[in-house]
Amino acid sequence: MAGRGRVDRRAALSGFAGLAMVAGGLILQGCGGSSGESLIVYSPHGRELLSYFAAEFEAANPGVSVQYLDMGSQEILDRLRSERVNPQADVWWGAPSGMFVRAAEEGLLEEFEPTWAEAVPPGARDSEGRWLGTYLTPEVIAYNSEVLAPEEAPADWDAVLEPRWRDRVLIRDPLASGTMRAIFAAIMYREYERTGGFEAGYDWLRRLDAQTKEYVLNPTLLYQKLARREGLVTLWDMPDIETLRASSDLPIDYVIPASGTPVVVDGIAVVAGSSSPDLAQRFVEFAGSRQRVIEAAERFFRIPARSDIPSDSLPVWLREILLQVQPMPLDAGFIEENVGEWLRYWDREIRGRGRAAEKVE
Repeated sequence: MAGRGRVDRRAALSGFAGLAMVAGGLILQGCGGSSGESLIVYSPHGRELLSYFAAEFEAANPGVSVQYLDMGSQEILDRLRSERVNPQADVWWGAPSGMFVRAAEEGLLEEFEPTWAEAVPPGARDSEGRWLGTYLTPEVIAYNSEVLAPEEAPADWDAVLEPRWRDRVLIRDPLASGTMRAIFAAIMYREYERTGGFEAGYDWLRRLDAQTKEYVLNPTLLYQKLARREGLVTLWDMPDIETLRASSDLPIDYVIPASGTPVVVDGIAVVAGSSSPDLAQRFVEFAGSRQRVIEAAERFFRIPARSDIPSDSLPVWLREILLQVQPMPLDAGFIEENVGEWLRYWDREIRGRGRAAEKVE
């Protein structure tokens, strides 16, 4: 994937920095200083996208101040659960759809169908209107592009398990990351389809654990460690790597796995008990509008979940990449029923034990 137009991408991201404020032990960021209405968004989408959309929403809604908490998807779900009796957020924007399914079942999301709801395919939205997909996110293999040429990087998921990558793999902590949760679940489902059981998938994750030098606490540390050559390879999502390439000089690129990749539906929802439900609904309407999803594609490399966006409305480079993406066949319902147990087993029986298991064998 080397050689894409870095200068144009960087220009698309310039000039949208958030103002940091400490809130509840996390970093609450916002664009406005208004004393009028306030909207709080929980999201893992990153400062560049969030600060841009916050500024645009404020411009379209004078007197409104948008603040956001940028944190991992699982952290958001845990926080919404802990705040159930006194909700602090108004909108949850960004996480694999399975997490929104669970949140909806737990009563954490409010029913709301924006005008663009019917443009989202049924498989990418809740039948009761509690969440909708905004973007489609392919998962990829990222690598340090100063050390590795594109043809030297692992070309597929199984290639990451080759001996040459021992101690060169960095992994974002899966228990806090929706991205890693989606990748682990896709591997488990692939192996279940192949063998009829879970043990082959657990064995794959065990072998990955043996390759892994470190489980990293957050995406920023992951990028920094990869750039410093503390590891050479990781598993992550395409839009975040593209955004990183556009907004920094970090030597990180990616490969689209040859055998197929999970393509995650990334959702948005109004939080149940929001103190500003009308404003939250307005933000959901805004974020998924035709104009805004096209902007997200142009500026932040996001693939619209809406099926009514013409291909020629998307950047040429993105259209070319989409031709290379082969979505892995996944059963979302089956995965959602089992992914919690898969991760618990991984944390209890596999994390940090992969090499010990090799010695036993």
